[in-house]
Amino acid sequence: MKQKKLFALPLAAIALLALFATAHADDSDKDKLIPYKLLTTIAIPGGLSGFDISWVDSESGKYYLADRGNAKAIPPVAPRVDVIDTKHDKFLYSISGFAGPNGVVAVRRPGDDDEGDAVGELWVGDANSTAKIVDLAHPFAVPFAIPTGGTMRADELAYDPADRIILIANDRDTPPFVTFISTKTRSVLGQIKYDGLAGHPKATAGIEQPVWDGAKGKFYIAIPATTANPKGEVDEINPTTRTITRTFVTTCGPAGLALIPLQRLITSCGDVIDIGTGLVVHTVTPTVAGDEIWYNPGDERVYIGGFVSVPVVSGLPNYGVIGTLPWTGFFAPPPPQFSHSIAADSELNRIFLPVTNVGVMVFTDDRDNGEGPDN
Repeated sequence: MKQKKLFALPLAAIALLALFATAHADDSDKDKLIPYKLLTTIAIPGGLSGFDISWVDSESGKYYLADRGNAKAIPPVAPRVDVIDTKHDKFLYSISGFAGPNGVVAVRRPGDDDEGDAVGELWVGDANSTAKIVDLAHPFAVPFAIPTGGTMRADELAYDPADRIILIANDRDTPPFVTFISTKTRSVLGQIKYDGLAGHPKATAGIEQPVWDGAKGKFYIAIPATTANPKGEVDEINPTTRTITRTFVTTCGPAGLALIPLQRLITSCGDVIDIGTGLVVHTVTPTVAGDEIWYNPGDERVYIGGFVSVPVVSGLPNYGVIGTLPWTGFFAPPPPQFSHSIAADSELNRIFLPVTNVGVMVFTDDRDNGEGPDN
């Protein structure tokens, strides 16, 4: 009976698929014609001299930026994490207690109120090879530190909420390595060293952005280059066995990495990888390049955090560049204005771009004026 139902209306099914494809194509064409605009620029007290990764918790409406501070300022500005209210585009406060923050990720604990002002914890990769934990209910308390055992910085990180495990990378150690930390016990569970030994890849250009895929129950992490794959790879990692289970060969030395619909990954240099097959199924055109990238489910677009421009990449079916944010950075003349970090509030479709010597610029698609997801 099921087979008869499946094949009873093939023409109707084809018509529906054609209608969907046409509608999607129309939406894609619409996207190409609609520009982004600058809503506001949020000044950071003491200025924004250097920074790294940023993160948005859309449900609580908070943006977090790893701010390196400025030792040359008068008075000096200490390293900190800046916190912005994404609903009102307003600087709230800075969190101190860091040697030099790098990666940041907000972690929700079981029982946290999704709408609460202070939700869970903020995990931060710090310059002194520690993961720092901030209780967001008490943001001005001294952060709790967990050493990763390296001599260089602890950098980007991702969170597995199913097993409550953090993966954090020491990208500049020799060899570079990733550490697994339990958020329940705040203890180190194990590591993978990218040293070329015991079947591990030998990384030759550090370790970059990781992501968590709940459907697969795996971490995925961008490795810009290894001895086996000089143009890079994305490694699939089992968080509980702490092993690399598959390697996806890339074409362009990835830094940023994001999970997008249909179980695909996209890199900051434009490779679209099918997780099921592990193959690159598309490369974004025109060519893109950046550092941190962010997939925004509110508008189904990927934002490429470039140093002097931010390309916007469409989702299905084209994976093409549909525009750039209306900003152009520069390195000279001084003081330079550049970025490499990006995050979006999916509830309001506001895009947050930190820029050195400027502040945090907030952009939106003209269609909704930053008031909510597109319909």
